[in-house]
Amino acid sequence: MSRPITVVGTGTGSPVPAEATARADLVVGGRRHLDAAALPEGVERIVLGPLAPALDAIEQYVADGRRVVVLASGDPGFFGIVRALAERFGADRLDVVPGVSSVAAAFARLGLTWEDAVVVSAHGRDPRTAVQVCRAYPKVAVLTGPGAGPAELGAALARTAPGRVLVVASALGDPVRERVERVTPAEAAGRDWGPAVSVVLCLDEARAHGPVRTLAGPVRRPAGWALDEADFAHRDSMITKFEVRALALARLGPRPGDLVWDVGSGSGSVAVECARLGAAVSAVEKAADGVGRIRANAAAHEVDVHVVHGSAPDVLGELDDPDAVFVGGGGRELPGIVGACARRARRTVVVAMAALDRVPAARAALTDAGFDVDGVLLQSSRLAPLPGDVTRLAATNPVFLLWGSRTPVPDEGVAL
Repeated sequence: MSRPITVVGTGTGSPVPAEATARADLVVGGRRHLDAAALPEGVERIVLGPLAPALDAIEQYVADGRRVVVLASGDPGFFGIVRALAERFGADRLDVVPGVSSVAAAFARLGLTWEDAVVVSAHGRDPRTAVQVCRAYPKVAVLTGPGAGPAELGAALARTAPGRVLVVASALGDPVRERVERVTPAEAAGRDWGPAVSVVLCLDEARAHGPVRTLAGPVRRPAGWALDEADFAHRDSMITKFEVRALALARLGPRPGDLVWDVGSGSGSVAVECARLGAAVSAVEKAADGVGRIRANAAAHEVDVHVVHGSAPDVLGELDDPDAVFVGGGGRELPGIVGACARRARRTVVVAMAALDRVPAARAALTDAGFDVDGVLLQSSRLAPLPGDVTRLAATNPVFLLWGSRTPVPDEGVAL
């Protein structure tokens, strides 16, 4: 049975086959795709702008038994129009002819494999997700849009990941206008790139050439979390114990596209674990030797953590708004720090405290910021050997863990 809607991918070097449009009654597409295609004389055209009117017109043509061709950029099934068409008309009514996606074309221009890349769409979306993915992963492709292009990405990354390389691919497939340019985030931020940008690649070149892969996706996903304290450099056991870290990570929920703050980071154990789970992380630490340990621990676990040397809440104004915050230090200033973090956090704030006296004020700071608050006292005893091949239980210091939560923000635009 003939399918009434044909979707043809084009625009990155894939010409529109003449046979695809030969029997069309209506052709829908961007102006440049329509101008480049060899369309039958007298065929009706719709220049694609707002999607709803085009879908209404397609529905009328299909209801009348007439054939429709939709021209789209690259692979229309990859962050493309196939989703909207399938939702409206059903996948069984579509005949999809994929072209070369802009992502595949851009990596091909660089001679880079991309089975280990992360792809994120910022088209019609808040660019913050794309920024955090670029910070967290060494090889990222960003599908851009108005207000979320190379300049906006560059401006955000220049503050937190200035060593990244941005590759801006424009007018891919156009033999005259195609450009592939390598720039720093600061250089990208200072230019007007115009409407021809096809895709932006963000590379941490020290980590971009990974090993041979058998599974596509990010370089790795951790086999576990709540790592042993021995897996981190720390001073005098000043580290969030793994039992506490396990519950803190469960409440923080770090994921690709998130930004997590680790305030009073100490050894950076929570920061590193959040980064291993795919989040972008900013670690705040006032001690100079602590800053060095956080960086060393991040390097040892092959993750990128943005380290800020300074005291909270003073330095928090320099940071982008987080999705989740872990507060692991603060002393007498703890209520003010928790309040400052809670006013900025989009989803969750988790606070670890050893002192009972500080629990009420920290809880009040979360409640005053509109969070639903819960908590627990964690007490654990670990197996410890004794002479004579016997074992005792060694108690760890009790820790209060409070967490405040807002309604979670839906995932958007990340392909792993």
